[in-house]
Amino acid sequence: MGPSTVGRTRLSGMQKQVLTLYRGFLRAARSKSTEDRRQIESFVSAGFRRNSKQVDRKNFIYIEYLLRRGKKQLEQLNSPDTVGLSSMNATFSETENPKN
Repeated sequence: MGPSTVGRTRLSGMQKQVLTLYRGFLRAARSKSTEDRRQIESFVSAGFRRNSKQVDRKNFIYIEYLLRRGKKQLEQLNSPDTVGLSSMNATFSETENPKN
């Protein structure tokens, strides 16, 4: 270990994947217009912060799902035809989807 790693904790493989995905979104945002870039950066930052607070760090299956979904969104964002990102949240209650 060199002097740059003294005092730092080592990141797990999954943590590295999350950071790589986050950086990928920021890089992709640079290729968009200034207004779209700010909107994308804000959207991505808010999403990652929300998930960091709401998702249990030991819920690996859900984190892997979020990584897969994020990679697909990043692929779409890297497309020259894509201008920005959006999201749709859907929730279902027991009364809307009763179990028989």
